[in-house]
Amino acid sequence: MLISEIFYSIQGEGELTGVPSVFVRTSGCNLRCRWCDTKYASWSPEGEHKSVAEIVDHVCAFPAAHVVLTGGEPMVAKDIHALALALKARGKHITIETAGTIPPEGIACDLASISPKLGNSTPISGEITESWRAKHDAIRFQPEVLAAWASCYSFQFKFVVQSPEDLAELEDLISRLPFPIPAHKIQLMPEGTSLKTLRDRTDFIIGVCKDRGYRFANRLHVELFGNKRGT
Repeated sequence: MLISEIFYSIQGEGELTGVPSVFVRTSGCNLRCRWCDTKYASWSPEGEHKSVAEIVDHVCAFPAAHVVLTGGEPMVAKDIHALALALKARGKHITIETAGTIPPEGIACDLASISPKLGNSTPISGEITESWRAKHDAIRFQPEVLAAWASCYSFQFKFVVQSPEDLAELEDLISRLPFPIPAHKIQLMPEGTSLKTLRDRTDFIIGVCKDRGYRFANRLHVELFGNKRGT
């Protein structure tokens, strides 16, 4: 498997915020999000090829019960099912951070952290090929795949929000799923890699959460460590 990085930190997003966790970041992605903050694992994948056994040994060297499989898009990684199964056999709690464009197909997972991409993720014309822009838009939202994840695992939906205009699209997407999603399972996270940008977008997002029962999702790792690798 092509692995961008393996590191021990705390979970900075979602319902397990603050939990010490080992992050296994696979390299490679089937999307090209405009605001991606890990382009070294998506737009320009880099890393080292490691076997499942090597990854498991590295993970188990840390004193953590929780493991986060992330990317890029971890579900495109070769042997991701074997890796998840091996980690589960070692007693690890597994979170999979995915855009929800690839079906789970029975992968070992304790928490599916699903982040469907809104239109604000589509690359601007000129910063990537038109074929990639079209591919991104064509596959970024797949209701049947999202339903497969949400019907099989404990889950959270995590939406990256830039402005109030994103909310109508978000709620339209949720309404197109084949079953209702409880409001508290929907998390709104401000887009941004700087404290100023995050804080500028926080007030309106908190207001929406209070009005509609959604959950506010901070980016604690950015607050604590800044936007840098290995955190």
